[in-house]
Amino acid sequence: MHELSALIDPVFGLSAEPRNLTAVQLSLRGLVILFTALVLVRLGAKRALARKTPFDMVLIVIVGSLLSRSINGNGPLFGTIACAFVLVLVHRLLAVFAYAWHPLGVAMKGEPRVVIEDGRYLPKALRRNHITTNDVEEDLRLKGKTDDIAKVRIARVERSGDISFLYKSDK
Repeated sequence: MHELSALIDPVFGLSAEPRNLTAVQLSLRGLVILFTALVLVRLGAKRALARKTPFDMVLIVIVGSLLSRSINGNGPLFGTIACAFVLVLVHRLLAVFAYAWHPLGVAMKGEPRVVIEDGRYLPKALRRNHITTNDVEEDLRLKGKTDDIAKVRIARVERSGDISFLYKSDK
């Protein structure tokens, strides 16, 4: 094991100070992290990148920050990779538990909230979600290709923060 360590250390600069890492060592670390990140995305079942709930975004930020530290030498290369794998696996386990137990899913991901009903804004719901009528109208124009809220049967702020619209003609 010591022989392997002696071989790998100079290639990746494992014992070097961050400021002493060479361009080749940084590039090799970057390649290792790139392939690690691809594996992590596969392990995460692409959920975090596709769903973008706050629960998923927290993981993306933490893992991205963690992996960047291992590239520039501010964190141990293999230790940060191990930590990233643990975080993704815990995230996946929590997602499984949230699927199996609804209250946990609601606590972690929230619930959709109705903000327009029968063409009328629900002011309390807007306040609770910290969105303005301007925010809703912008999404209505961009997604619904209309600016007439009277056409909206129901609009919800989804768990991802996106606003979805069902129109009166969609019944």
